[in-house]
Amino acid sequence: MQSVPTNQRVKISTTQGDIVLELKVNDAPGSVASFVALVRRHFYDGLYFHRVVPDFVAQGGDPRGDGSGSTDYTLRSEFGDLRYREGSVGLASAGKDTESCQWFITHTPTPHLDGRYTIFAQVISGMSTVHHLEIGDKIVAVELVANP
Repeated sequence: MQSVPTNQRVKISTTQGDIVLELKVNDAPGSVASFVALVRRHFYDGLYFHRVVPDFVAQGGDPRGDGSGSTDYTLRSEFGDLRYREGSVGLASAGKDTESCQWFITHTPTPHLDGRYTIFAQVISGMSTVHHLEIGDKIVAVELVANP
């Protein structure tokens, strides 16, 4: 895996609009490396948001589209000092060290997720898009973008 620059950004194009993330390379290096590798393979292009809970999260990245899909590998959890706030991006899991390809974006601060789900990115633009996402909205493309 090529190194990922600190503060690498990612643009998620959806049917509702664009969302730009800043990856937390130093806080979750393994999770970021996996996510970037999947982005470079266009893994997420054409997938859907399969779970949206108003005032909580929008979740996507499942290749099956039903919440049970994953890659053929799992990741170690990376819990640090980050706390879930509006626009935090975390990896979905079924427990410690079970993360894979599914991720979610929080709509509001969600302290009950702190220390339970790896935070690997933060929305830096497009929160209005996140708040408008609905189940079935498409992830048109996910791409790495240059830092300003």
